[in-house]
Amino acid sequence: MGCPTFPIVGGMDIPLAILECRVARFVERHEDHLVVPMRLDTAGGRCPECGHASRSVQSRYHRHPSDLPLSTSQTKLRIQVRRFYCLNPTCRRRTFAETPTNLLAPRARRTRRLGEAQARVGLACGGAGGARLLAHLHMPASRATVLRLVARMPMPDTPAPIRVGIDDWAIRKGSRYGTIVVDLDRHRVVDLLPDRTAPTVAGWLERHSGVELVARDRSTEYARGASLGAPQAQQVADR
Repeated sequence: MGCPTFPIVGGMDIPLAILECRVARFVERHEDHLVVPMRLDTAGGRCPECGHASRSVQSRYHRHPSDLPLSTSQTKLRIQVRRFYCLNPTCRRRTFAETPTNLLAPRARRTRRLGEAQARVGLACGGAGGARLLAHLHMPASRATVLRLVARMPMPDTPAPIRVGIDDWAIRKGSRYGTIVVDLDRHRVVDLLPDRTAPTVAGWLERHSGVELVARDRSTEYARGASLGAPQAQQVADR
């Protein structure tokens, strides 16, 4: 017997339809997840090598990425993908597959929007905490996957810091320490340096010449690094 199906009703098709895919009329309900059959809503494809358009289909296959949950159900997509012949005789590529680039990265096992949601949870909760919360949100991912998604997030564009605080932080407690640099105006970490030496601190400050104030502890290495790297900056030492 086939899997139970139900029709897409109300607004359930809206978040799926915006992805330039055509959603099938019925969604399959499995024991622990839903499957949404889809196909790309395009007449043909364009060769990524030469840019030549083609509608000559060589074969079809399916991709099964995970997506954002529908209601309280983990959701997977079953996307029918066509492989086209490249009709350009001078092109090195004989065939190519259409790719829903706005929805999926090549060979990805999750949609872009699912990966972004999981990464943001990981950024807020960490690897293990994020994995536990994501399981409750029906977007399961392992601790290692959450950390990998966070590491892939693009760095935000931030203004150059003017007032910074520098202090040590434990790379491995009791064994290895580095330096943390904090933007005192925005209360955000802006960099992690691999050690606590004056040349490392001075080099960072030289690359950020707009720094006007350095708050630090009474370490002689930090004092020397701040003097060498930002002689124009006011230094404030803690007690």
